[in-house]
Amino acid sequence: MGPDGAGTTAEQFAAHLARRIGASPRTAADTGDPPTAATAEHRLRSLWEGGEIAAGELADEVAGFFGRSRVGLADLVAAPPLVARFSRRFLREMSIFPFEAADGAPAIALADPTDAAAVRAAEIVLGPGLDIRIASFEDIATALDRRLGDEPAAGPDGAAAAAVQDDDIDSLRDLASGAPVVRAVNDLFESAVELRASDIHIEPTRGALQVRLRVDGLLRPIPTPPDAVPQAVISRIKILAGLNIAERRLPQDGAARVKVGRSEIDVRVAVMPTQHGESAVIRLLPKDRALLAVEKLGFRPADERKLRRALALPHGMIVVTGPTGSGKTTTLATVLSILNEPTRKILTIEDPVEYEIAGICQSQAKPAIGLTFAAALRSFVRQDPDVIMVGEIRDAETAHIAIHAALTGHLVLTTLHTETAAAAVPRLLDLGVEAFLLRSTLRAVVAQRLVRQLCERCKSQRPLTAADVAADARYEAIGFAVGETIHEPVGCDRCGGSGYRGRLGVFEILEMSEEVRRLVDEQSDWAAIDKVAIAGGMTTMIDDGLAKCRAGLTSAAEVLRVTTVR
Repeated sequence: MGPDGAGTTAEQFAAHLARRIGASPRTAADTGDPPTAATAEHRLRSLWEGGEIAAGELADEVAGFFGRSRVGLADLVAAPPLVARFSRRFLREMSIFPFEAADGAPAIALADPTDAAAVRAAEIVLGPGLDIRIASFEDIATALDRRLGDEPAAGPDGAAAAAVQDDDIDSLRDLASGAPVVRAVNDLFESAVELRASDIHIEPTRGALQVRLRVDGLLRPIPTPPDAVPQAVISRIKILAGLNIAERRLPQDGAARVKVGRSEIDVRVAVMPTQHGESAVIRLLPKDRALLAVEKLGFRPADERKLRRALALPHGMIVVTGPTGSGKTTTLATVLSILNEPTRKILTIEDPVEYEIAGICQSQAKPAIGLTFAAALRSFVRQDPDVIMVGEIRDAETAHIAIHAALTGHLVLTTLHTETAAAAVPRLLDLGVEAFLLRSTLRAVVAQRLVRQLCERCKSQRPLTAADVAADARYEAIGFAVGETIHEPVGCDRCGGSGYRGRLGVFEILEMSEEVRRLVDEQSDWAAIDKVAIAGGMTTMIDDGLAKCRAGLTSAAEVLRVTTVR
């Protein structure tokens, strides 16, 4: 592929091209960022599509700079094609035309010789040491149109179409099983584990991939595997998760257990079709996640005592609320580990089962076959349980069955999507639960968010000045006063330069006191409940966050990012 190092040659060619035709906003990186192989390829394509330079002239420049043979449309059409061994979609997206050279050896024509992924994929199929030649984008597209023809359509010749599709799938499966793709996916998992990521987001763009890791709740871009074909990477992940690689039009979900280094992790895979291909989100579930302790959640001593009082009750309902990604499942799993004793029968219905806890009967919801939360709950009450956990109350039917299970002598744990603890009351009433039943069964509501924890190695502290308060109203909003010590992120190697490492919860626990119960009626107002609960000693999430700021555990910016001052 010409000079070694695709990134270096791409930068050199970008500079060469700018000198030859002049830089423009569409074709030059005027931001000061150094060009990469990916940006150079996008620049070539944008030049061709935008008419900045003729396709043939652009191909001549590429061939001259990289010292590759130039091949025209007539030669491509005359040469024996080798397209049958490749996916149609791959050839068109990568702008690559494989053919047999005059000496009988396999060769490829492509418009961008720095596209290492395309070359590597062709070598996997045709063998190493390929003769690489340069053709224009237009000539490659025309040659592919002539050799591939129209896409196969359904109809009387459906058998032939199926055969072509099978060939495409076999070719894609071969690419996905090749060493470069397997190594690229393994490297992604290793990077995710090293950075303590909870999710891997793989998103296709035009001819490339964007990979981001969710670390401590926020997405962080990482370098894309250089030698992997985008479609092959997605196919490799689908193979690992037991999904159908031939189905690219519908979403798919799956699971797998992969080995990363010396440890094994469970992964949940969700694949979704997008404009430029399929995107995948991989949830990482380390096997040591079952080591749950209430001390690690971040409850203050007073809140932990409230929680344990509610758990000591023989029956009733305890609800954990918060948005998606706020740690509700982890809190519920920790609560279950507290209750998990040989004297108790505990049943759960979850979607999915993220924490495997020995001694508890856990079930996975499968709505496609009728195993919904409501259906599982009906069955649970005939299994003589002491504790029932429902992953989430999503509809009126589930709410009614859960309430009646709590009435008949069971301790019911569940989650709900509400902003505050007090808002859980009107939400359950909206789902059709009668007010008198709610007063009899609801024991406590835990509302929570997750904030990033300041890195212990690099965090800084200083006194808050009047200028700080004037410049940033967040300090006053959260309750800081001039002269107080504040802690701020700095960034070091240990935390990856973010200033944060790990997360902890900020909580508010609403206990159903007699004063609060009197407010539970068909016209319940969460603000009124909230006011009475605060007067009765409830610590709000913003107050809990302030206490954690003063203790140096997190920053004011983090607390305000996830909570609302009220």
